[in-house]
Amino acid sequence: MATLKVNGKSVRSEGPDSTALLWVLREQIGLTGTKFGCGIGVCGACTVHVDGQPARACVTPVGEVRGKAITTIEGLAPRGDHPLQKAWIAEQVPQCGYCQSGQIMQAAALLRQVKAPTREQIVEHMDRNLCRCGTYSRIVRAVERAAKDGDGA
Repeated sequence: MATLKVNGKSVRSEGPDSTALLWVLREQIGLTGTKFGCGIGVCGACTVHVDGQPARACVTPVGEVRGKAITTIEGLAPRGDHPLQKAWIAEQVPQCGYCQSGQIMQAAALLRQVKAPTREQIVEHMDRNLCRCGTYSRIVRAVERAAKDGDGA
């Protein structure tokens, strides 16, 4: 059993330290915004922040995040008013929407590090996340809009 800090709250994880963070978030805590995609850390649908850095929850054992700050899409902006969330809506990014929480979490990590990224920096950083619907150009536009309209972090 591990005690975790998720979205600013202390929560207890049931099960072994080898349990994937994704399953603790979804099944034990009920935070279903983080999605299961590939299960091998490649697609990015399960992206969360661990101590402010993007991490793949499907391959991150709970034992490795004990004592670290974990932020999910639900904790990014509890009212859904993060500059990226607003930009996602304005640019009509989602098609099916399945990968979008991971996309937003990946983008938020970029904007925390680089306030005004170039298009090339955005493409390179977001290349780690897959979108089966192919809304990549909308994703780039949304990140650009969030960088321009808000602080992004």
